Amino acid sequence: MSYIEILILRHLAHRPAHGYELRKRVEHVTGVRLNNNSLYPALRRFEEAGAVTRTEEPQEGRPPRLVYALTPPGRELLHDMLADLPPDQADDSNEFMARLGQFGLLEPGERLAVLAARYKALEIQLAHYAEMHALARDDRWAEAVTAELIRRHEAERAWIAELQPLAAEP
Repeated sequence: MSYIEILILRHLAHRPAHGYELRKRVEHVTGVRLNNNSLYPALRRFEEAGAVTRTEEPQEGRPPRLVYALTPPGRELLHDMLADLPPDQADDSNEFMARLGQFGLLEPGERLAVLAARYKALEIQLAHYAEMHALARDDRWAEAVTAELIRRHEAERAWIAELQPLAAEP
């Protein structure tokens, strides 16, 4: 599952919505552009899994509007998605931030596990950037880029270290 699916379920957790409203809410609150090619297939998968229900809302002179609502199994799915940050997603800042923004829904141990997964991914990326930086010694632009990537990743690691005590609180 991706951070887009987390954002969809999280917004449905607040209240039911039709597709256009849901898309606009996600975009407004997160700044993430959500297109119909990602929204409606995700809603269809969630409906098939029993995570959301779809009801028709009549409209005068128009086809009925489809309204989606989160189910109790959908809330469990959202929780499970937030609490899990697999290694293949931990190196993606969007995946990490989507979970971090919802830490209020997680228990301290779950929060710390997500932070640890991101920290480990940053360590791996830093090792790669250090290798790239060593190879870039004769190219000032490549050297500048790799130095900046290293600086950003080190800053994020320091930030995660600051977040850990907060994440450990009940």
